[in-house]
Amino acid sequence: MSEGKGREEGLILIGKVLRPHGLKGDLWIRYYNPDPLFLLNYKRILLKDKRRGILRDFEVKGVSIKERGLILSLEGISDRKAAERWTGSDIYVKVEDLPPLGPEEYYYKDVIGMDVFDINKAFLGKVVDIISTASNDVYVIETQNGELMLPAIEGVIQEISIEEKKIIVKVPEEE
Repeated sequence: MSEGKGREEGLILIGKVLRPHGLKGDLWIRYYNPDPLFLLNYKRILLKDKRRGILRDFEVKGVSIKERGLILSLEGISDRKAAERWTGSDIYVKVEDLPPLGPEEYYYKDVIGMDVFDINKAFLGKVVDIISTASNDVYVIETQNGELMLPAIEGVIQEISIEEKKIIVKVPEEE
């Protein structure tokens, strides 16, 4: 889930409405979470209309997983014309609605903004974005010399301290 863009206080960006689907108000969405079933955790979501800047709360009626993405059905959007109004809108959930975490788990929102240090305790920069790939996440770190991208894998990420807001990494050697 990339959360570096489009932040709203107390909300987590989880996706974007791509276009209407069918005639009954369903929405094709792009989601920023590696697990397409994550939306089943939420009874309510918020849509932000980019053109008007309006943030509106909706009850989730249903989520359908299709080969090419997710289709979201929301209470109050019942026809294609209503769905078209929300095309391009960001999709958010409230922070307090996030499911509880297990040990050694954290949300992207907790990692973005963290200070990053190498194993010798030298400051490298701050995490500004997280890119989800099929195999692992990649932390985008803003350094004095530009961006540094590090895979979030064992061997590279040595320690993540949510309380101290810092990450210790072992930077891979360039070949």
